[in-house]
Amino acid sequence: MAPQRILMNLGLDALLAGLSLPVAVWAAAPGAWPPAHWWVAAVPGVVVAVLLAGLPLRLPQQYLRFAALRDLMRVIGAGTAAAVLFALVAHALDTWMPPNPAFPLLHAGALSAALLVPRVLGRLSQTHRVGRLSEAPAQPVVLLGTGDAADLFIRALIQQRAPHYQVMGILAPRSRAAGRRIHGYPILGAIEDTGALLDRLRAEERLPAALVLADPDLQGEALQDVLDAADRHGVPVSRAPRLTRLDPAKREDPASARRFDLRPVAIEELLDRPQVPLDREGMARLVQGRRVLVTGAGGTIGGELARQVAALGPAQLTLLDHGEFALYSIDLELAETHPGVPRRAMLADVRDVARVAAVMDAVRPELVFHAAALKHVPMVENDPLEGLLTNALGTRIIADAALAVGCRAMVFISTDKAVNPTSVMGASKRLAEMYCQALDVRARHGQGGMRCVTVRFGNVLGSTGSVVPLFRRQLERGGPLTVTHPDMRRYFMTVREAVGLVLQASVVGAEDNADQPPELADGGIFVLDMGKPVKIVDMARRMIRLAGLRPDEDVEIRFTGLRPGEKLFEELFHGQEPPRPTQFPGLLVATPRTTDAAAMAAAIDQVAAAAHAGDIGAALARLAELVPEFDHNTLGG
Repeated sequence: MAPQRILMNLGLDALLAGLSLPVAVWAAAPGAWPPAHWWVAAVPGVVVAVLLAGLPLRLPQQYLRFAALRDLMRVIGAGTAAAVLFALVAHALDTWMPPNPAFPLLHAGALSAALLVPRVLGRLSQTHRVGRLSEAPAQPVVLLGTGDAADLFIRALIQQRAPHYQVMGILAPRSRAAGRRIHGYPILGAIEDTGALLDRLRAEERLPAALVLADPDLQGEALQDVLDAADRHGVPVSRAPRLTRLDPAKREDPASARRFDLRPVAIEELLDRPQVPLDREGMARLVQGRRVLVTGAGGTIGGELARQVAALGPAQLTLLDHGEFALYSIDLELAETHPGVPRRAMLADVRDVARVAAVMDAVRPELVFHAAALKHVPMVENDPLEGLLTNALGTRIIADAALAVGCRAMVFISTDKAVNPTSVMGASKRLAEMYCQALDVRARHGQGGMRCVTVRFGNVLGSTGSVVPLFRRQLERGGPLTVTHPDMRRYFMTVREAVGLVLQASVVGAEDNADQPPELADGGIFVLDMGKPVKIVDMARRMIRLAGLRPDEDVEIRFTGLRPGEKLFEELFHGQEPPRPTQFPGLLVATPRTTDAAAMAAAIDQVAAAAHAGDIGAALARLAELVPEFDHNTLGG
């Protein structure tokens, strides 16, 4: 605060302290008035008392127009302390005092009230003073939630010079709050009553312009019910800004304040996936102080692995990818977010034996996360040999090179499409699974080598080539949204959650402890608990609604038919490998068949030789022999 403003506050407080004294004297003894010479010493005395009491509480540094409840309590404390100090000094000097023994209490009240006046007036003067004037009328909204976010949202609206929104009422998380008020706005019922409230408001021709979600815990099925109710009435739903963007106390200059904007509801918020407790200490124990290499580091999963690994404090983090720009982007991001982590970005193709061996020899990783893969089913169907070389041969090359330099553990990222595969992509990942299983069985049976932890999961929201970014691009163009089949279902989870569980599986699978599932000794692989599958057409409809539009009216949904390699329902487990729970939430374990590591290596070499020769028929025939459950869908639908 500027010195002149502090001096102004000191002067104002001194003036008010002097004016409060005669009021207190009159209130204590209306018929007794002190001699004139008493005032000469008493007024400066009370001013000094106020200054002495206010300095420890930083009264002069207060911004009067931003005074909060805590600041007002300090004012009362300073006024009380000053009155007590004045009374003690007067008693010690044996000077005149009102005969009423309650004078110190009356003086404290008068003094505190006088000091509060400019602060209360300054605070009130802030109402409707933030932001620019606008001729647009305020939009009526119903607020869902009664926590801090709702409180700050309303307070921020109150301070707007021309508020863009006008709260009609509030819906609380629980029905027992109905009838109460927050900042004068009535609580109209519970969030579960959204449909009934909108029905009533429509009958009264008072539908809100929007529903504003101020409850951060409103997600999943409850949020879907709200969206469905709003959709029936054509009312958009938005999220209130984050608390840090709403806090009016953080704005010292109202002229620079900007009107806040509501944000759309994210599709991730509809998954209704409970937060899974993770063993963060175990993750730190696995990663901290070790050399870690992440393949496919420029991709969605590889990039998130790199971020979470970097946060755990590795001795060195090596980022490997064959895409220059993708590798540059993640390396730049980590340089900004984790500058203290030693880091190397290396361009390499996982199919290049010599280059991979040279990289491994240079960095000598102790832990490898292998996320590099070709995973787009139709693209791999167009070029199946590329998928076989990258997914099957590339995994073997990474595993063998890591083993050769003494790597402690390798974590292989697999997919639900490896179960009963109908695509080359899925079958190639199953082949890679089998090789990693074989290496892990050999290591666990005391034959030496590194642990190979295989983790299988479904789709992650927002990953490259997935349906959510596709729908977003199609929405930006005005539609249509293309869905292959009305009955197609997929498992989904967020990328952050998936990678957190991958790290959890790594801790369990790579460490020797009694908590390990016994199935791991027989080639068991980890499967992430993906929850319930979601119909793709339902996700398309939700995204259209979240954009404030109406499915089939504003935006068309067009069915295009199954593509080669696709199937209607993905599976996480083969019929012969029923899921078995573990003691770790979010992790299941499967025990698909495996074979000898040397035999699998030879089989992958045979598939790779046919691929290098360009013989698609021979490569796919050998793949079908190795993965007998492979039921190739070559025609789509």
